Amino acid sequence: MYLAADKLNADERGIIPNYSSECLQNLSPPGMPLFKLQLKVGCPVILMRNLTPSEGLCNSTRLLVTKCGKHVLQAKILTGDEVLLPRIMFQPSVTELSINMTRRQFPVRLAYAMTIDKSQGQSVKYVGIDLRTPVFSHGQLYVALSRCTAANRIKVLLENGMDNLETTNIV
Repeated sequence: MYLAADKLNADERGIIPNYSSECLQNLSPPGMPLFKLQLKVGCPVILMRNLTPSEGLCNSTRLLVTKCGKHVLQAKILTGDEVLLPRIMFQPSVTELSINMTRRQFPVRLAYAMTIDKSQGQSVKYVGIDLRTPVFSHGQLYVALSRCTAANRIKVLLENGMDNLETTNIV
């Protein structure tokens, strides 16, 4: 279990707001890792920042944790290379959160599931697609279906009572 270090920053008037540490720990703005990150060797994670694109460490890269250290995580990019991941600073934008704060944590989230947008450009062995709610843009279903390396390893979840294999195509 890895706990983040949260810090409140002064606002434009130089005033630091008075929030409890429990309040900050419960915040999970988009694009920031969780305060409490529970990892173990073998779990799949997704990278949340561009660290070194030349080495393949880009936002949305899927990794497999190979060693959990005190100050760094060792992970394997699913294409083969071993990498070390340090803790980095995250600061949510003003539109995402009204509190001006900084969180220091490993730039990963567990990746047992991902959105269609995050899956773009990835190849995966098994795909499960939840179509109980139709996809919301043209071409998105194609992206979801084409991520899998073999058609017989795709599972699609449809609404109860649907006898035919159809979903709404939104253009």
